[in-house]
Amino acid sequence: MSLILIVDDAQPLAEQYAYDLNRLGGHDTLMAAEGRAALDTIAREPVDCVLLDLEMPGMDGFEVLRQLAHRGLHVPVIVYTGTGNYDRCAQAIRLGAVSFIDKAEPMERVVQEIAGALERRRLELEVEALRQDLGADTPLVGSSPAMQKLKDALARIAPIPSPVLITGESGSGKEVVARMAHRTSGAQGPFLAINCAALPADLVESELFGHERGAFTGAVALRKGAFESAAAGTLFLDEVGELPLAAQAKLLRVLEQREVTRVGGTRTISVDARVLAATNRDLAAEVAAGRFREDLLYRLNVHVLAVPSLRDRLSDVPELVQHLLASICARFRMRPKPLSAAALECLMGYDWARNNVRELRNVLERMLIASAAPEMGEDDVPPEIREHGAARRVSRGETPRTFHELKAEAERQIIVTALERHDWHITRTAEALGLADHASLLKIMRRHGISRG
Repeated sequence: MSLILIVDDAQPLAEQYAYDLNRLGGHDTLMAAEGRAALDTIAREPVDCVLLDLEMPGMDGFEVLRQLAHRGLHVPVIVYTGTGNYDRCAQAIRLGAVSFIDKAEPMERVVQEIAGALERRRLELEVEALRQDLGADTPLVGSSPAMQKLKDALARIAPIPSPVLITGESGSGKEVVARMAHRTSGAQGPFLAINCAALPADLVESELFGHERGAFTGAVALRKGAFESAAAGTLFLDEVGELPLAAQAKLLRVLEQREVTRVGGTRTISVDARVLAATNRDLAAEVAAGRFREDLLYRLNVHVLAVPSLRDRLSDVPELVQHLLASICARFRMRPKPLSAAALECLMGYDWARNNVRELRNVLERMLIASAAPEMGEDDVPPEIREHGAARRVSRGETPRTFHELKAEAERQIIVTALERHDWHITRTAEALGLADHASLLKIMRRHGISRG
């Protein structure tokens, strides 16, 4: 149900519009008799659309449109007039109105115009969210046993609307997993990511739950919080372990009751956003240290997705390199530049323990910018990576893996490295590995899901 503001100094007409909009369109309505009152209402209430009369005493409709633009209040406005002067309506469109109607139009047409304005606004927000995703989002690249295990778990969990806790080291791709969960969930609303570690302590609750106008110094207009903005979609709380204890208590209440109360407000607002939370901390240890609420942890980890570190899936490095190089070249509008087998072997021999996939991307970008040759070779690999050729298994609280998982990943890495060294020539690779024939190698490749594409 949408909230429509009717701005008209003719009260009987405004009341009739309010009645008909509720009857025909199921809309809630508010009324304002002049421009200043309309601006105050838009700043105070979550108005979805404005029906604005152009001819009013005091501040007319044109000035209302100018003030909305000046104050950065983005709400679709439909202007209407009883004079039949469409030049004035065209002027209103230039000032930011989305459409215009005549007061003599039947109410069915008015309801249709409002529905169109609401749908356009929804699409604008969706396009804005997609633009923010560009460059920040990558698909789940890799077909190693560790990644296949994650993809299988993701396929099972994504359609379930329960909260999910995504764990993994910094740079391993937790937000990528969250975005994939949103895409495959069938959710109709947007994906909204909030970095809890980046929120100022005094603004955490305002960002998450919203605030009313005048709730604190600087709150000049009503602001919807993240839970309201992610309606019918997904709210991703990155670094959830960084939330202050006071905000944790309120987050727990929202998760349990599916309602928020804006800062400075008294009324409760129903919310339906699905919550995905991510952390690179051991939350059980944080609970023991008194820095994280145990009841919130149990509410968040209904389902857990563990994102493997890059050193646990080094056989995915060639596939990741191919994807990341294409992404970087497209971003910088550079000609694609291949990587030699020797350089790729260097990258597969490094453990990427500092920042995982993000570290690999940064290294590839450095190599692309620094290399002048048509192909990037071993000498283009940064010295600190060349000098640490052997993969180092460091223990950072990662989930232990079984012998069979470790064996499968090691075998897969051997095969991929050999294929890269021999330019994916199956017969030569089989001979180099001492296999009976190329059919034996193809059988192993099928078992591990290895393909050049």
